Order: sequence, then C-alpha cells, then structure tokens
Amino acid sequence: MRRRRPLSLTAAVLIALTAATAAGCAADESGDGAGGGGGGDKIAFLMPDIASPRYELYDSPLFEARMKELCGDCEVIYNNANADASRQQQQANSALAQGVSAIVIDPVDSNAAAGIVNTARAQGVPVIAYDRPVLGTPPDYYISFDNEAIGESIGRSLIEELEAGGAEGGLLQVNGSPTDAAAGLIKQGIHNAIDDSGFELLAEYDTPDWQPAKAQEWVGGQITRFGDGIAGVVAANDGTGGGAIAAFKAAGVEVPPVTGNDFEVAAAQRIASGDQFNTISKPIKIVAEAAAEVTWQFLQGEEPAGETTLFDTPAQLFEPTVVTADNLAEVVASSEQLTAAEVCTAQYAAACEALGIADAG
Repeated sequence: MRRRRPLSLTAAVLIALTAATAAGCAADESGDGAGGGGGGDKIAFLMPDIASPRYELYDSPLFEARMKELCGDCEVIYNNANADASRQQQQANSALAQGVSAIVIDPVDSNAAAGIVNTARAQGVPVIAYDRPVLGTPPDYYISFDNEAIGESIGRSLIEELEAGGAEGGLLQVNGSPTDAAAGLIKQGIHNAIDDSGFELLAEYDTPDWQPAKAQEWVGGQITRFGDGIAGVVAANDGTGGGAIAAFKAAGVEVPPVTGNDFEVAAAQRIASGDQFNTISKPIKIVAEAAAEVTWQFLQGEEPAGETTLFDTPAQLFEPTVVTADNLAEVVASSEQLTAAEVCTAQYAAACEALGIADAG
C-alpha cells in the first residue's frame, strides 16, 4: 500500500431504504448550463446504514445537488442497505440492470463489495468508493477523509487532555464495525496515538455495524470490570461515543473524557454540556461534491488521477478538524452541516451561552 499525507482542509430519519431520486437543471463543469456529455446517464449512490443519520441528512442530498449542477439530465438512484451487505449487493445488481453509468458506493462490508466492483467492471461501469474503501478488487477511485488521521487526531487529543489533567488509569477503545475497512484505519490511527502514551489500554471492542447500543453494552461490562480505573474512552465515532457515555451514566459513575467523530448535533450538544470531550468535524459537502465531480469525469470518458493511492486505488483524502469545547463555537459558526439553533436547544442554552455558541450562530 502506497500512501502519502493528504491535502489539509478545514451529516431526518430514513424515508425509504430503496428510494430513488432524480435531478433536473443542465450545467457543464463550470455550472453555466452548457453540459457536454453524460446527459441522461444514471448514477447509483449506495450508502451503508441508518445507524448514523448523515447519509439521508447530508451525503445523499449534497451529492445529488452537485450532480444536478454538473449534469441536469442525469438521474441519481439512491439506496441505503441498512447494514446488510447482501441487500447492498442486490441494490447494486438492480442499479446495473437499470443501466447505470457509474456506481458510488459506501460499502457495508469492504471485502464483500469487491464482488460489486467485479460485476460492474465486467459491464464497463466505473465504481467510486465513498467514505469507506473496497478491498480485494480495487475500485476505480476512492474519496474520503483520511480515516487513519482521524484516529490519530482523536486519540492524541484525548491523551493530551488526560496528561494535562494528571489523570490516572487506563483506556477503553471502542472501534467501529469489523467489516468496515475505514473503521480499521481509524482503529490503526488510534493505536498510533495511544500505544506509547503511557496510558494502558485496558480493553478494546469492534462494534458490530457501528451500533451505539452494542457499544453501550460493552462499555457497561468494562465499567463493572475496571470501575474507576478507566481514565478515558477512545470511541471511533459519535454514535459509539454516545453509547459509551450512556453506559457511564447508567452505572451512576462520573463520565471520563470520551472521544467521537462525525460532528453530529447530539455530539456537539454533549461537548457543550461537558459529557463528550471531542469529535471530528468532517464537512460532508467536501467529499460529496468531490465524489460528484469525479463521477462526472468518468461519465465523460476521463480517468481522474488520484492525489494519493490507498489499497491500490487512486484516492483523494481530506483531513478534518478536531472539535473540543475550546473551538466548538468557532466550528459551529463556520459549519454548513449544523447550526447554532440546532445545537442550542432549551436544554443546552446555558451551556451554549457559556461557550459563546449562541452568539456565534
């Protein structure tokens, strides 16, 4: 695997798991309405699960909007697999049967998705891996945030906080899904940050399908096992972090610093109230629009070059921002993903005011 550091850059309820939506408004690459090729093409946008609300709230509408600007005649076929790799395979097969010209996929299972790549390639259809990589058979392109850097960032931020506070004890590590290669990269990044930190890793857990309830159940068991010997929890995303926090509260013990990732509204609220230590701001618009632009290049017969290579796949990886109470107001103020009004509901109004978030919105 060859890899270099990326360019640095500073997510509703699921309406239907098999809903397809289309776009209108012709435009060329500059958006002036004179499109040149790709008109009338269908693009499959296949997302993995509903454990995180980001796919319906942000990824799908942002990708679709940018495709609309680039190709008014193109149709986006959206499906969510609800954490079922077999369903995702069926959705891909259905999309290919409908004559799609490209597939953008955030795989449920990074290894199983190789079958989708092979099937699509046999039909001359390019596959763009989105957010999570595909293993085994390299797709045509990969677009994501730098997941290993995310793990390193949240882990290092936590260690610095614990050291500054003179904390004693060990760490719990709550990873993402074992079938998600991006979770594996985050996991590796966390280890990069904590293994030589001086804080013992008490236990770690790969959370099936990123389910917060599973994370909560596991952390609850570790609280019984280690008691007040837990100095902090490195959780791979906001859902698992929220599950960890819920476990401490259910046990009636003080919540230690807990990490996260994704900058969900609930996570921003937990940071404001002091329940969660950090998260990662990943402006989804960046990756969604980049995926649309790369897809458009493939539709025009081009082969876009990657800025790096990951898992033998040309890739474009963006590096996001660590968010703590110290910079929460600033990040909320500049965010296109959530607003101060969403974060600062009545329950969190006082906490927001203390951090200057209400004024920042």
